[in-house]
This record gives sequence, structure tokens and C-alpha cells, in this order.
Amino acid sequence: MVQNVKYDIVKDLTARLSGAKAIVLVDYKGINIEQVNQLRNRFRANQVDYFVQKNTLIKIALNEMGISELDNYLMGPTAVAVCKLDEVAPARELVKFLKEVMEDAKFPSFKVGYVAGHVFSATELVALAKLPSREELLAKVLSCMNAPLSNFVGVTQGIIRKFVYAVDAIVKKQAEAS
Repeated sequence: MVQNVKYDIVKDLTARLSGAKAIVLVDYKGINIEQVNQLRNRFRANQVDYFVQKNTLIKIALNEMGISELDNYLMGPTAVAVCKLDEVAPARELVKFLKEVMEDAKFPSFKVGYVAGHVFSATELVALAKLPSREELLAKVLSCMNAPLSNFVGVTQGIIRKFVYAVDAIVKKQAEAS
């Protein structure tokens, strides 16, 4: 009976973890229930699944998915933040939470992350979180692509404007002469 329950939990964990663009393991010790609820709400608003489960069951689920690089980090209190849409969302939200709510406390803290098939250390996750969002980066790329065209249009408008002023001056001068 107990074995069936564990099998169901592992099956559920595998479903929650499969297709994830980012899996971040978090050491959540030193955080109270009110703060945990705030963190969950922030994660939920950004479509990040955040949960706590036994390390052995998480390890089994990850291993079933072919991810064994995180095995050494599944010790002590571990929460899992999973996002299937944005690679950076779990790291970004935890860093914001630490800054805004925890006032830069050392907890909760990153253990390790598995982002886009690569293992990221805690310091790499913090650096990743500080990157601009995907939308911001796309806007910057588009503005860089747009800049030469905008400059070209501005230059040609200036040339045309000067030509019109010159023609207008000639017309006025001829009208005064006659």
C-alpha cells in the first residue's frame, strides 16, 4: 500500500518536472510560513510551480527523466521551483523575493539549477536572474535593427527639406524681381 502511494507521488513529480525549461533546487530553511506563502504567490503569478517533497522521491523522478546531475544537491531541506515557459523566471523571482521581502538575507538560497539542459551553480543563477527579460532583450534587438533605418529616413528628410526651402527661396526671389 505504501509502495503504491510512493509510486503515485513519483509519477506526479515526473509529470510536474517533465517539459521544464528550468528546475531550481532551493534551500528553504530559515523562512517562516507567511514568507513561504508570499514566495509561492510570486512564483504562481509567474507560472512557476513551487513545491516541497522528499529528496529521495525527487531524485527518483529526476532520474526517470534522465537527469542525474542534481543528485548530489538533494540533501537537507529542499524545495523545487519548476517553470515550463521561461528559463529565468524561478531564479529572477527568488532573487526579487530575497531583495524585497527578505531584505537581502542569506535564506532561502539557491542550491543548484538545471536550465535548458545545463547545470547552473548558485552564483550563476543569481547572474542569470539579473539578465533583462526576454521581452526587454527583443526590444533592444529591434531598436538596434531600427536605428539605421530611422537615421536614414531622418537624413533623407533633411535633404528634401533643404531642397524645398531652396526652391521656395528661388520662387520668392523671382516673384520679387518681377
